[in-house]
Amino acid sequence: MKKYLYLLTISLLATLQAVAQNSIQVSGTITTKDQEVLPGVSVVIKGTSKGTTTDFNGQFSLNMEEAATIQVRYVGYTTQEIQVNASQQLNIVLEEEDVFMEDIVVIGSRNANRTSVETAVPVDVVPMDQVTNSVGQVDVNQLLQFAVPSFNSNKNSGTDASDHVESASLRGLGPDQVLVLINGKRRHTSSLLSLYGTRERGKVGTDLASIPTAAIERIEVLRDGASAQYGSDAIAGVINIVLKEQTDQVLVNVASGIHQEGDGENVTVNTNFGAKIGDEGFVNVTAELSQRGATNRAPDYEEMRIIGQSERLNAALFVNSEIPVINNTVFYAFGGVNYRIGGSDAWGRSADDDRNIPEIYPNGFVPRIESDILDFSTAVGLKGEWKGWDWDLSNTFGYNRMAFDVTNTLNTSLGAASPTAFYAGGFSFGQNTVNAGISKFYDKALEGMNVAAGLEYRMDQYTIFAGDEGSWKTYDTNFAGGAQGYPGFAPHNEVNATRNSFAAYADVELDITKKWMIGAAIRGEYFNDFGSTVNGKFSTRYKLSDAVAVRGSISTGFRAPSLQQAYFNTAYTEFVAGEATDVVLTSNDSEVAKALGIPTLKQETSNNYSLGLTVTPIENLSITVDGYLVDIEDRVVMTGYFFSRDDEGNVEPGYGQILEDMNVSGAAFFTNAIDTRTKGIDLVATYKLDLGAGNLNLTLGGNYNQTKVVGDIKTTELLEGKEDIYFGERERLYLEGSAPRLKGNFGLNYMVGKWSFMNRYNYFGEVIMGTWTGDGLYQNYAPKTTTDLTVGYQISEAIKLSVGGSNIFNVYPDKQDPNETDSGGYWEGVQMGYNGAYYFGRLSIVL
Repeated sequence: MKKYLYLLTISLLATLQAVAQNSIQVSGTITTKDQEVLPGVSVVIKGTSKGTTTDFNGQFSLNMEEAATIQVRYVGYTTQEIQVNASQQLNIVLEEEDVFMEDIVVIGSRNANRTSVETAVPVDVVPMDQVTNSVGQVDVNQLLQFAVPSFNSNKNSGTDASDHVESASLRGLGPDQVLVLINGKRRHTSSLLSLYGTRERGKVGTDLASIPTAAIERIEVLRDGASAQYGSDAIAGVINIVLKEQTDQVLVNVASGIHQEGDGENVTVNTNFGAKIGDEGFVNVTAELSQRGATNRAPDYEEMRIIGQSERLNAALFVNSEIPVINNTVFYAFGGVNYRIGGSDAWGRSADDDRNIPEIYPNGFVPRIESDILDFSTAVGLKGEWKGWDWDLSNTFGYNRMAFDVTNTLNTSLGAASPTAFYAGGFSFGQNTVNAGISKFYDKALEGMNVAAGLEYRMDQYTIFAGDEGSWKTYDTNFAGGAQGYPGFAPHNEVNATRNSFAAYADVELDITKKWMIGAAIRGEYFNDFGSTVNGKFSTRYKLSDAVAVRGSISTGFRAPSLQQAYFNTAYTEFVAGEATDVVLTSNDSEVAKALGIPTLKQETSNNYSLGLTVTPIENLSITVDGYLVDIEDRVVMTGYFFSRDDEGNVEPGYGQILEDMNVSGAAFFTNAIDTRTKGIDLVATYKLDLGAGNLNLTLGGNYNQTKVVGDIKTTELLEGKEDIYFGERERLYLEGSAPRLKGNFGLNYMVGKWSFMNRYNYFGEVIMGTWTGDGLYQNYAPKTTTDLTVGYQISEAIKLSVGGSNIFNVYPDKQDPNETDSGGYWEGVQMGYNGAYYFGRLSIVL
């Protein structure tokens, strides 16, 4: 058999090379007029979706079937069109656009003259046009999961509202410690506070699923603390999403796929098109519609459980535009709207469950949580140049609203008269940011100095709104009240909280010599609810030779506790080892919290250290290695549940009677309970070479990280001796096991003639999670490797077909005891997730 496979492979390669014999190969280097190489430049065959981008050395290589025009595009530079009639080597010099200069070309530096490989901190640049054509994933989170080793994201299941939003982490830290920008402007977070059964427990992330991939030109990932540059939430790093600006073609993509188990079907249709406005302006529009089916990986004996990804219908419209006005001034506007309907299933109630009414559900029931999500954002501004200073004045607004219906349910305390569906209420979060920034480059200061400064005002608003009375009320105290599966919000849960903050910042980058640069940044910020904070950063990069450079940074950081953490409160049903238990999560200003001495939340603070090496030992080979250490004090966490009575029914000494007197059986809170230390190392390597008649691109990425709780648990006087509840082993392992210790991927991309091939191997290291039993019993997930494979064929200059699969060998995490997992299934949402193999096809059309 192996012999036949070998012969088949040789025959296929020979055929492909024969097809490509008459192709035209164009390659070259792209630089600025000062001979600075430009990585990430888009080189596309005009009128098609076929193209490439330059590597870290500004080099590219592209095969064409026939003579054609190539377009060379890069943000902040004039687009060039070059007619290519035969194979040749090109040296292309891009000119900066006269209208304006971008204040952020690559995240991590406000120096528009600096490229990603020249920054003093590690930056990944992910070109979306190449990534989306070679993988099955259709949302930003899953694309980054396999493109950036230190990025981690998994679909939740059985986690109530958290099933409907996919949060993510960077370098093993929380989703609320990563700042997301769009075109360099702060992106609002989701209104959702993840709670039950998710590794993002007690945290608020940014909903990247609301941004259609077809609207994105590239994604820049800064893997370094950046609070001194960009403000709150940037402890782990920054993700900057750069929107498309193209105006000369209409792109249409149709993709469909299904899991090996025959479920989780996905259909996505999107289009992107643009138009010029005058000589220099543009408007670019993206529309996307996708439908995702649910999966079910519940154990065979679990007839009352559905465990898997939620189903989802997602519609999005995004716009990006710029219009030159007068005196080197440009008006810009971008943003979009996303509407999502989701459906997921809660824990089932058996026929004889105390929370079931047999007259309504004689065979038991599985409550269904249906989400209604609206996400809206807009940014408008003016930018230009005045007496050598580049300036930018903007206003950015974002709004996220989530409302819930619970169907196939009941309120047990209403008896047989109970409705079977309720409106459960929901929550919203809005953010408005006004920013004014200036920057100037002094070319006469040694080898060049860039100075930037700015002011920022931000207002946040968080609301909780109530649902139907029957969704939350207990009518008969002998029975459980509220909607089973997802109790609604009551009027006393309603919140309308606001926060204002004002910031001033400045940073300077100085090239002391052609080999050595230094940078410094400082940011002061005042919050009306907890006071002031000042943070600084120092960074440097030294070029040891043309092939080797060292870089490093030291910074302080902070994260303001989210309004959701400060004010969220609800009553809900927690399943402890499969047993339903009613608890309350109450805000820190509540009477319950005050009675137990829970302190007011304050900001998290951090010290970040990084040291790295960039190496280009030979042509077309680039290697970066960066180590990091992040110490965080006063991390905001959600406590365990403090029950008024112990397992034997006795009132807990100290606090038990307080809870009894307040008619609370169990309570949890948010508190600055712990300090942590995160250390790790990132490795990224790329290599491009000509192989036969085609081009082979090799990529290797790896991340090792370890987060540990250090020092004592910061509990209260009344709760001393209950540190195992305040922040116990299970909660600790939630935090420490939020990502695999080791994660890596190795990818091969080969283009020859009309064919393209992608083969990628993804390694997920060991994960250790807690259990309900505790006492040294863990969930141990051994390392696993998944394989992705895609084959593409350029049917014509305008049409490309791609087929392939993700996790084609159907690898799952190790099975666990369902009685010890939060989902009640065989797995937690770790490593590659537990949906199994996914096969897809994609058709890309250029009109």
